[in-house]
Amino acid sequence: MSDDSSTSSAESVVEEKAEVEEISDLSNSDVCTKYQEASKIVNLALTGLLSQCVPGARILDLCKFGATIIATSSSKLYTKKVKGVAVEKGVAFPVCISVNDVICNNSPLGSEEMEPLIAGDIVKIDLGCHIDGYISVASHTLIVPESPGASPKVDDDMGNVAVAAYNAMIVAAASIKAGAKNTEVTEVVHRVATAYGVNAISSVRMHQMKRFVIDGVKEVALKEPTPDEVEAGDEKVDACSFEQAEVYAVDVAMSTGEGKPRPSGVLRTTVFKRNVEAQYRLKMKNSRYLLSEVDKHFPTLPFTLAHFDDERAAKMGVTECVSHGLLTPYPVLHEQKDAKVAHFKCTVLLLPSGTSRVTGLDMPAYFQTEKKPDEQTQELLTELAAIAAKKAKKKAAKKKKKKAAA
Repeated sequence: MSDDSSTSSAESVVEEKAEVEEISDLSNSDVCTKYQEASKIVNLALTGLLSQCVPGARILDLCKFGATIIATSSSKLYTKKVKGVAVEKGVAFPVCISVNDVICNNSPLGSEEMEPLIAGDIVKIDLGCHIDGYISVASHTLIVPESPGASPKVDDDMGNVAVAAYNAMIVAAASIKAGAKNTEVTEVVHRVATAYGVNAISSVRMHQMKRFVIDGVKEVALKEPTPDEVEAGDEKVDACSFEQAEVYAVDVAMSTGEGKPRPSGVLRTTVFKRNVEAQYRLKMKNSRYLLSEVDKHFPTLPFTLAHFDDERAAKMGVTECVSHGLLTPYPVLHEQKDAKVAHFKCTVLLLPSGTSRVTGLDMPAYFQTEKKPDEQTQELLTELAAIAAKKAKKKAAKKKKKKAAA
């Protein structure tokens, strides 16, 4: 064999290896762009849903409305095929609308619709979008007004828990940076909850996200379980450090109650995720139908049973799939009755320039409290507010200059 042919062969191997080892983190500018585009759609869907949360609105319609925004908006991006294959995009986490003491994961089926919203309801919206598997998520809390545009009445307890949850999300997001530890973020959240006299929801976790992976190995607990809670079955989160080019879902839920969620005895669990490592030869026809559809349309990301044409078959088949570990459920969780619950979530990118929060809307102005955060938290909030104001001023000036030039 000649030297030329050896060189050519070696180059081919290198090229093939380069294709296999495609860079799928934020060090790739194309990946960063896809996260940014998914984030814009998430914020657009949240904004649209806020305007639809009025007295008489049906939760099922709201879920469909949000999903339609995500599907329609994402369908307009990356329309060219890559190596003959269409770029996957759309819903990364089903739109969930959880009301009052319901904490999360409520996405009803068409046959099991809940009572429509009424003025004063506490609404938590949770959703996600992905572009080519790169996921952005967000959650938001609001109070249903008596009429569109009106400012709802908010009692002290609701003001305390909403401000606490939002501020905890903001400072936690800023604390997730290269070199920091997850235990430091847990401590930040604990300080905020203590200052406002509320409890973090014990089962909620912040997760690292990767391509087509919405809940990665690295996690952040909202609160450390006590020895008694560990003995009762609560799991401790393994210690870890954050690294540049990682992506995290900063998920904060707080309550005026005990902070110990319980599965709903009334609302059906409809959100699931395929456990790709599990295999089992299913016995029931409906189970095989469901798993086949999941493997075809939702092989890695969470989905809702409402997505299936044959709802009855999906409901009948899901039990066997879950019992054999093929599907992981996201149960609808409740707090104790009459507890006030707030839920805020954002997505952060750990860039060379620092941590960038790319999803999440501003907290509604009607959430107010007389309570104050601890001194350390207040200093960070003041610093973050100054940075945000500077960015907003710079953006406004740039927009004004562009308008004048036109």
